[in-house]
Amino acid sequence: MEQRRASGPPIPEWADPRELDGSVRRALKGLESRNATVVGQHLAAAGGLLDEDPQAALTHAQAARERASRIAVVREAVGVAAYHAGDFTEAARELRAYRRMSGDESYRAVLADCERALGRPDVALRLVAEALTEDPDTDEVVELRLVEAGARQDLGEVAAAALVLEAALGGRPTPEQLAPGDLGQLRLATAYADLLESRGDEQQAQAWFEAIMAADPADETGVAARFDDVEYDDELDDESDGGSEDVDAEHVDAEDDGAEGGSHAGDAHGSAADDGSRAEDPAAADGDVEPDTEASVDQDVDQDVELPETTVGADYDPDEQDLEDEVAELLGEIPAPGFSDTPAAQPPVQTQPRPMPADTAGLFSAPEDGPSGEHTPPTN
Repeated sequence: MEQRRASGPPIPEWADPRELDGSVRRALKGLESRNATVVGQHLAAAGGLLDEDPQAALTHAQAARERASRIAVVREAVGVAAYHAGDFTEAARELRAYRRMSGDESYRAVLADCERALGRPDVALRLVAEALTEDPDTDEVVELRLVEAGARQDLGEVAAAALVLEAALGGRPTPEQLAPGDLGQLRLATAYADLLESRGDEQQAQAWFEAIMAADPADETGVAARFDDVEYDDELDDESDGGSEDVDAEHVDAEDDGAEGGSHAGDAHGSAADDGSRAEDPAAADGDVEPDTEASVDQDVDQDVELPETTVGADYDPDEQDLEDEVAELLGEIPAPGFSDTPAAQPPVQTQPRPMPADTAGLFSAPEDGPSGEHTPPTN
């Protein structure tokens, strides 16, 4: 047992348990002093690595669990890190364990999103519906609606997904209504723009993206980064600048040489241009027929609209399954998940964005309570 407890990844020098949130530090007081220090160091390391290296953060959180599996905030830390690392099976298991131990229901949207990522959108919809009946706050409603819209898209119900997002945006939304400061509305708008783009409404999607960037100068939604992520090859630019004279000279020669057969050259040029335009405009290849857009985008969501019924996985209870797995672990029938485990391959998430776990900064660190302000983890 002592050898098992001594295992774990090396702890970075900057990982200071005094920077953890006060509630986390109080929860660790029940541990033996040295063990509490090591667990706190692993949690601080997990918090510092969460953004730049989620897998390393998960490894540290799992090491903390090896030493303090009965502390609720430790199980919460593993769940949050696993979610960021894309290990949705472990994320759901640990966040449900945290909920049973603490009574905190704040991760309902994350748990529903894990079901989506695991290929069970029907279960995700059931969890969302259950959460919405319990009077969640405004921020949680945003997260739940994002999961609901994503699950509808996973099921191929694009019109229903559009209705969900339109209703969440106030009904018959327009890009002009977006205002700075409301991150929830901006995230809903981003999901709506992504949906428009995915179904071919490029012009409308672009209008929404531009409005989002105007209302989000800090780029908390990440939309601006998408459009800035364009790499230019300086060598190609130099070649194009230097070769322009050659191209112009060839063009002049071609005009002189084409005096006699110019009509054929013109026909060939025109055919190439037509082919290029068809390649760029798929609608032109089909006889300039406008793609059939979803009528729901223009539909008044104030009217009573019934969303399609889906199979809600009534025979599957994720909480019951987690309890069975936990009992099996205690009985030694299956190995307990540890930091040395190789993460199981997960099915890809079909749509984005995922909701972010609630208050991850508060979970791991509170620099204002620490002795030296914000820490700066090393970057590789």
